[in-house]
Amino acid sequence: MTRLSVSTLALAAALALPAAAARAVTEAEVAATYGALGEAVFADTATAGAALQSAVRAFLAAPSAEGLAAARDAWKAARVPYLQTEVFRFGNPLVDDWEPQVNAWPLDEGLIDYVDRSYLGGDDNPAARLDVIANPQFSISGHAVDASVIDAHLLRDVLHDAEGVEANVATGYHAIEFLLWGQDLNGTDAGAGDRPWTDYATGDACTHGHCDRRGAYLAAATGLLVDDL
Repeated sequence: MTRLSVSTLALAAALALPAAAARAVTEAEVAATYGALGEAVFADTATAGAALQSAVRAFLAAPSAEGLAAARDAWKAARVPYLQTEVFRFGNPLVDDWEPQVNAWPLDEGLIDYVDRSYLGGDDNPAARLDVIANPQFSISGHAVDASVIDAHLLRDVLHDAEGVEANVATGYHAIEFLLWGQDLNGTDAGAGDRPWTDYATGDACTHGHCDRRGAYLAAATGLLVDDL
């Protein structure tokens, strides 16, 4: 079956308005159009997510400044179709129950990786400076956690919303954004983080330590995002 793009469906709907005005539009027709739009936009989002994963895999296989730039470009491209899906939020349980795992924000970045010494995190968040990339052993809610292996289970079932704090965002677009750009220290001024590609380098070229675990986290986060999409 040929899948129509969102723009094609929108154009078709606009052209059909005069004809629809001449007769009553049925509930079934509204539902069918809603479903077709949803299928198209979420399919586009999944395709863009897969392209992001491919760019991340290429970067991690051979870390370089060019590879990091390509992964960042793929992240920005992946956001375009995703943002169109937000029209399906607020009332559709299938979307509302799923959305926090892929698009939660803001996040206490210190849960995931190194941050500036001045960073305090959110109020009442004991995990705001956890830095799971640097610490393979830690405790959450009084329970010891073995994070020697960074995988989807750790991100989704242990770290995400850890301690019952919504700012502990371990999965989704914005966790990946932090891993690609680093911490934004520009305050209210324009700008973004400036993570060096060497944060994913091997051997002596590695900056800020734990580059292998940082790469494992980025790989797990993008893989989980693709699965969710």
